[in-house]
Formats: sequence, structure tokens, C-alpha cells
Amino acid sequence: MFKIKTLTVKNFMSVGNVTQAVDFDRSDLTLVLGQNMDLGGDDAGARNGTGKTTMVNALSYALYGLALTNIKRDNLINKTNGKNMLVTCEFDVGGQSFRIERGRKPNVLKFYVNGQHREEDEHQDDDAQGDSRETQNEIEKLLGMSHDMFKHVLALNTYTEPFLSMKANDQREIIEQLLGITQLSAKADRLKELIKTTKDAITEEEYRIKGVQDANKKIGEQIEGLERRQNLWLAKREEDIGKLANALDALKDIDIEAELENHRLLTYYYADVKRRDEAKKWIRSIEDGEKREETRRTKLEQEILALKNHKCYACGGELHDSKQESILADKEKALSESRLQSIASLGQMEDHYAVIQEIGDLGVAPKVFYDTVEQAQEHRNSMDKLTTQLEAKLAESDPYAEQIEDMKKTALEDISWDQVNELNRLREHQDFLLKLLTNKDSFIRKTIIDQNLAYLNARLGYYLQQIGLPHSVKFQSDLTVLIEELGRELDFDNLSRGERNRLILSLSWAFRDVWEGLYQPINLLFIDEMVDSGMDTSGVESAMAILKKMSRERSKSIFLVSHKDELAGRVNNVLVVTKENGFTTYGNDIEVKA
Repeated sequence: MFKIKTLTVKNFMSVGNVTQAVDFDRSDLTLVLGQNMDLGGDDAGARNGTGKTTMVNALSYALYGLALTNIKRDNLINKTNGKNMLVTCEFDVGGQSFRIERGRKPNVLKFYVNGQHREEDEHQDDDAQGDSRETQNEIEKLLGMSHDMFKHVLALNTYTEPFLSMKANDQREIIEQLLGITQLSAKADRLKELIKTTKDAITEEEYRIKGVQDANKKIGEQIEGLERRQNLWLAKREEDIGKLANALDALKDIDIEAELENHRLLTYYYADVKRRDEAKKWIRSIEDGEKREETRRTKLEQEILALKNHKCYACGGELHDSKQESILADKEKALSESRLQSIASLGQMEDHYAVIQEIGDLGVAPKVFYDTVEQAQEHRNSMDKLTTQLEAKLAESDPYAEQIEDMKKTALEDISWDQVNELNRLREHQDFLLKLLTNKDSFIRKTIIDQNLAYLNARLGYYLQQIGLPHSVKFQSDLTVLIEELGRELDFDNLSRGERNRLILSLSWAFRDVWEGLYQPINLLFIDEMVDSGMDTSGVESAMAILKKMSRERSKSIFLVSHKDELAGRVNNVLVVTKENGFTTYGNDIEVKA
């Protein structure tokens, strides 16, 4: 329940520096009458300008920081004192007690919850208007009604534009707030914030993914560069291996060991050929020498024979002197030496024939590829070198493979769109809910409107009947109002002033019933000069009856501001508002006996 208990006012409008207090914590109908002593209090005209409406403006200012009408905040300060304006309101909501202190010069806004100071925002700058937006939002959220709804449900006065005189859009805002559609709008606003949060999360996740993609792209380019270098390295390695293998295969076409063996055998072969040829040469030489010696020996034998026959071997003459013996001895010696030489030569020939026999048949000389054994040895060295190089090349490890694999496993980050997809599904769901809350054709809005319009029309019909207005007034499903009399459709301005006043009161009370039914009961109701505006006696009586019944059966504290002194006999309590010396005071309630 929203229960307004007390209001204190200081230096507010016509209220001066002496704090005035009003107790709203009661369950009856209080008539508020004015008495302007500065104008001669007994005169009927002296009932104006006393400050009766100041109470309602002060309550409005305390709760909302605004007067009922478009009065600048600084103009709410008492003009005589010009400072230290302060309005305090105490109220209960949902079993908790609250207190608001709001003032100007100095600017003050204090909010208490269960006696604990909740927030304070004091400004020395007049442009700040003595308000804290956060605190005010908290207060209005607690009250559950806007300032416009406050003027139509709690503080009825002749200054507020009648609902049925408002523009269609303004009427719709009030009705939507009354029927709970505004709550849907509030939820829609909250949902829009959630949608924005979701969209921001999607954008953030997409940016994160894009960052990962960009990073992966750069890493991918690095990997591609490494892979290109790897491919070049592998191709060069394969090329080198191929060249080495081909070169080695080419060298392997020659059996180098056999080649070296053939070179060794060829060395022996040529050595035997040389020995054989030398032996043959010596044999030929010995044979030639033996032929010469044989010829020489034959000649020596003939000469010796001639000398023995005392013949001169040269001329054939007789030779008998000692010279013959000397020559014969020389010839025999030479023959002996020749024969000895022949024996020696024959021995040598036998030795040479033994060499030839030892060598035997040399056959074909071993075939070789290289001209020299050095070239063959170089071939084997080349094979050993190529084999070593090939083995080393085959044993080389890829310098890029491990780096590429490590970058693929650790540097590259997996990209998952699961979060984005989940957020998109959430956003689609939120968009669907937003349409349900905001679309005029939404079944939720239609259901709320249909259910609550029926109750609103029922209560409006009840009050119209009670207050004695014969017209039929109904809210239609499009939230427009249809006014009919005997089947004839009328505009609000077709009604007389008294009829309009009856309708304004009935509509306000119906609004209040719907509000209390949907949200929470309100203990206080102000009727400021509404029954004074063109209402005939019947209308006033009917209105008074409704207000008395409301205060009695529903425990409402109703303050009826009026100029009609004659109503004092119809109520149990009268609050006299007196203005004297330019200042308003609220007298004690005057109990009036019926």
C-alpha cells in the first residue's frame, strides 16, 4: 500500500518561515476552506488566495520536484523570505517507511529509507535544480506512477487539463500507463537494453573472432612462407640427393676394385712382358754373338790348323820361326776364350729361356678403364666421398617441419562461432519478445487492454450513474473514448461545464480504482475545487456521497478543497487555511457536528 502520512512545508509559496504540517494519516473526508484575513476574512472573496492549493503543490513538489502547474522551481520559494524553502513528506510503501526532504536555496534532496539516509545531492548551482536524477528515478519507481498519473489519480484539480481534452497521443500515454501497457514499454525498454547488450556482445565476439582470424591469417602467411621455404629446401635436397645418387650410380658402373686389381695385374703383366722381351732380346743377342763367335772360332781353328802346318794364315806362306809359335799360342788362347765365352753364353741363354719358361703364356693383357692406377684410386675416393655426402644428405632433418607443426598446433587458434550463434539465437528471441511487448497487434497487449478496459468501463459506468450523468462513456479497444447520449455521439466539449465536471470526477475515480486494482492502494485523495466548477446542488450532493462512501468503506483520507462554506455541515472535519500578513497557516482540524 502507498500511504502518505505527513507533509511539512516551510517557505513554500505562501507558507513562510514557520513550518506548517498536515497529517494525512486518517480515514475520513476533510473539507479544506480558506480564510484570507488580509482581505477581511468574512467576505466570500476573501476565501481566494489563502494557500489551499499550496498543500497539493507542496506534495507534488516533495514527491516529484515539480508543482502541479508549470511554476518555475525558484518561484515556489516564498517571495518574502526568498530562501530556505523545504518540503518534507513521509510515506509508507510495502511495509517500509520513507522520507523525502526537498528544498531550494540551498538546493537539497535527501531520501531516507526506514530512517537511513539513502542518498543526498546538494547543489549550489541553481541550474542543478536541487534534484538528483538517480534519486528521483528511484523515488518514482517506488511510487509506481508518473507525475501526470499523480495529477489524474491522487491530486484532482481544476488546473490539470482534463483527460478528455488532451490530445489523442497524450490520452494514449495515460491510458497505457494506467492499464499496465507502460510497464510493457518499461520492460520493452529494459529488453532493448538487453538487446543492445546482446548486440554489443555479438559485435565484441565478432571483433574477437576477426582478431583471431587476422592473427590466424598472419600466422597462416608465416606458415605458408615457411612451407614455401620447406618445399624449396626439400626440392633442393631431392635434387642434391638425385645428383649424388646419379653420380654414384655412374661411378658404380665401374667395378673399381676389379679396376684396381686389373691395374695391379697389368703392372705384373707388363713387368713379365718386359722380362720376357728382355730375355728374348738377350737370347737373340747371345745367339747373334754365338754365331759371330762360331764364325770366329771356325776362322781361329782354320788359322791354328794353318799355323800348325807352318803356314801363314794370312798369306799361306811357310812359317817356321818362333813367331809362328807365338801366333799359334795367341790363336789357341783366343779359340779357348771363344769356346769359354760360348759356354758362358749358352748358360746365359738357358737362364733367359728359364725366365721365358717361368713366365709362360701371358695371354691377353688385363683390361682397364683408367689409364693409370692413380685415376682409378681417385675414382674410389670419389665414390667414398659421394657415398658420405649422400648418407649425410639423406640424414638431414627438415629444419622447417617442426616449426610449421608447432605453429599449426600452438600459434593457430581454433575459431568457433558457437558463441555468436548462441547470442544470435538469444537476440532473435529478444526481438520476438520485444515485438510482443511493443506491437499494437500483440496478443499480450490486446489481452491486457481487453481485461482492464472492461473493468475501467465498469467502474466508469458505476460512477457516472452515482454522480447522475445520463451519458454513456466507454473506452474502446483502440483506447479512444466514445461519448453517447440517447444513441447520439458527442464530443467532450459538447457537454456543459457541470456535465464535464461530473465526467472528469467519474473518470478520475475510475482511473483510481483501476490503478489500485492493478498496483497498490493509495490512502490519499485531493479534490481541489472540482465540485465548485459549475456543479449544481444535485451534482455536489452526489459527489459528496461518493467521497464519503469512499472514505468510509475504503479507509481513504480525502481532502476536499472548496469555497463552499455550506459543505462544512456535510463533513466531520474542516481544515481552515488562513492567510494573514501575507503568510499561510494551516489551522487545527475543526470538528463539525452533523
